[in-house]
Amino acid sequence: MSVVIVGGNECMERRYKELCESYRCQARVFTKPRGGLKNKLGSPDLMIFFTSTMSHKMLVGALSEVDSSTIIEHCKSASLSALRTVLEKHAG
Repeated sequence: MSVVIVGGNECMERRYKELCESYRCQARVFTKPRGGLKNKLGSPDLMIFFTSTMSHKMLVGALSEVDSSTIIEHCKSASLSALRTVLEKHAG
């Protein structure tokens, strides 16, 4: 399963990826809006938005690039436990 995480804390990027790997998911993490997200997102199976740590502009830009088959989850907390809850729900 491919997972894209948008938002979150920059210092936690490695931990987000390691947690996703433990659920056998390939993860890409975008904590800052470095250039356009249009060519970087692709078509993931699951997209997670940590809304408390991202700008509105970044959220709108990422949502406009999402396929209809992608599962979208919004989390207010950018913690590992919030990510674990989402991964339990979708990745088993």
